[in-house]
Amino acid sequence: MKLTTKGRYAVMAMADLASYANEKPISLTEISLRQKISLSYLEQLFLKLKTKNLVKSVRGSNGGYTLVKPANEIKLSNIIDAVDENIKTLNCKKDSKKGCNHKNMKCITHNLWDNLDQHISSFFEKIKLEELVSKNRHI
Repeated sequence: MKLTTKGRYAVMAMADLASYANEKPISLTEISLRQKISLSYLEQLFLKLKTKNLVKSVRGSNGGYTLVKPANEIKLSNIIDAVDENIKTLNCKKDSKKGCNHKNMKCITHNLWDNLDQHISSFFEKIKLEELVSKNRHI
């Protein structure tokens, strides 16, 4: 299974933003320092998050980013999809006419990995950003 830093860091940054969202717009520099994520990488991620209408930017000396919707309306799958992250457990393309390993049939474990892919997608679909943030507050 492959979940790159793009998806992981986007979720981390959005969780950070949700944690401080009630106070004021949050700068990417603040998120960068707290989460130890490169500022330039955050800028790339937030451009995608903004395009997908998950965050909005506020200009000015007290500017930064805020969530567009409440954290209880944002699913982790929304964040992962926004940064074009594909969680891939299969080596082949699901709907390809060519099977796994570039043969005419699917590999013997194809359905196993396909089911895992569905479970992972369902998992991220069920968890809201607010749940992630509130669980972290109790640690």
